[in-house]
Amino acid sequence: MAKSKTVFVCNNCGAEHLKWYGKCPTCGEWNTLFEEVRAARPTTVSAPSAARAGMRRLSEVDSAGEARYTTGMRELDRVLGGGIVKGALMLIGGDPGIGKSTLLLQICHHLGRNLRVLYVSGEESPRQIKLRANRLGVADGELFLLCENDMQAVIDAMLTEKPDVVIIDSIQTMTLESVASSAGSVTQVRECTAAVMRAAKSGDIPVFVVGHVNKDGAIAGPKVLEHIVDCVLYFEGDPNTSYRLLRCVKNRYGSTNEVGVFEMRDRGLCEVENPSMMLLSGRPKQVSGTCVASVMEGTRSLLAEVQGLVSPTGFGNPRRMSTGFDYNRLSLLLAVLEKRAGYFFANLDTYVNVVGGLRLDEPAADLPVALALISSLKDTPIPEDVVAFGEVGLAGELRAVSNADARISEAARLGFSRVILPHHNLKTVTPRDDIAIIGVKDIRAAYEAL
Repeated sequence: MAKSKTVFVCNNCGAEHLKWYGKCPTCGEWNTLFEEVRAARPTTVSAPSAARAGMRRLSEVDSAGEARYTTGMRELDRVLGGGIVKGALMLIGGDPGIGKSTLLLQICHHLGRNLRVLYVSGEESPRQIKLRANRLGVADGELFLLCENDMQAVIDAMLTEKPDVVIIDSIQTMTLESVASSAGSVTQVRECTAAVMRAAKSGDIPVFVVGHVNKDGAIAGPKVLEHIVDCVLYFEGDPNTSYRLLRCVKNRYGSTNEVGVFEMRDRGLCEVENPSMMLLSGRPKQVSGTCVASVMEGTRSLLAEVQGLVSPTGFGNPRRMSTGFDYNRLSLLLAVLEKRAGYFFANLDTYVNVVGGLRLDEPAADLPVALALISSLKDTPIPEDVVAFGEVGLAGELRAVSNADARISEAARLGFSRVILPHHNLKTVTPRDDIAIIGVKDIRAAYEAL
């Protein structure tokens, strides 16, 4: 008879421990360990012929005529790599109320015209889903509802009815009777996801799974859930603004780091076809401390407004604050500006803000941030027709960045007449007549070129 084993699992990081701790030794979070009782599984040895029966040569696998399902939203199709792949398991995470269920119910309107869609909800009743569908203008079509918390019942419905697309909202509400833990625990989430993954692969059914996030913004599961699925999408956005970013951080069937831009309105999420124009709307004119940056989000070039503010401090230690830009990177830039370029911020409060809720993580945002800070320090406006990008080194030099042609093309499309970039990028960019390309070697030269 198999003996059961008691373990303590952290709901934040998923680490397992043999005894209880007030503070998880792995992630350092307090009061996150919960007791789980597991039954040992007997070990069985299969016949050698069983494994060989499923073996196939790669050349024998037929991939011709494989088509993706389009969702009806070009922004979502871009993030997915061109559409929905059959048999793919896709995870969508984000803060509560940011629009995960809204987006999935909206794509049911397009998918339900030609495909059979099964919408599984463990949080809402059929009447509540119907009211939300009426508000979003979602027609019935071939959309079927199943309000169930038992994952085995959901899998049985998938394999029996064989829908073309399945949506599960959310995985934290699903349970398996064979797992002796409560709904939403690490073990339940992991086993339920693994079970639906096996059903999706065997039935060649694409499945969308909604995943809640913990207080740190990570998928509550935790990271082990991201390893199981084929595609991981994150909804990002400031709750105080109407814009949402759908970011892809893992995709086995397309490029990663793609981003889609949406706007939340009274009738659901709407696509933003020109995100650069959206991010630059309301930009002040003839005001110091603002610069337009060209950044890459996946294969897409975006223009974003970077604002810098420098003011005399009223305390012994000056304040440093950053929104949308890495704080440690800001400290590095200030040190380079003082040591290499001769612009002193030691007794000044320094603030950096990226407009529109966008977060600039790539090194190419160094130059526009530095120019915005110098502009605020000198109280001299940067011309409105200038776009800048480039990485700043510790010696004050500007290092070359990738995708320079795409950045320049986006700036020219929006009517900018000058772009400031690292001198080394001049060797690879294509000369243009509609925009002046200015290559500089260091920060001081970049500011003087304005």
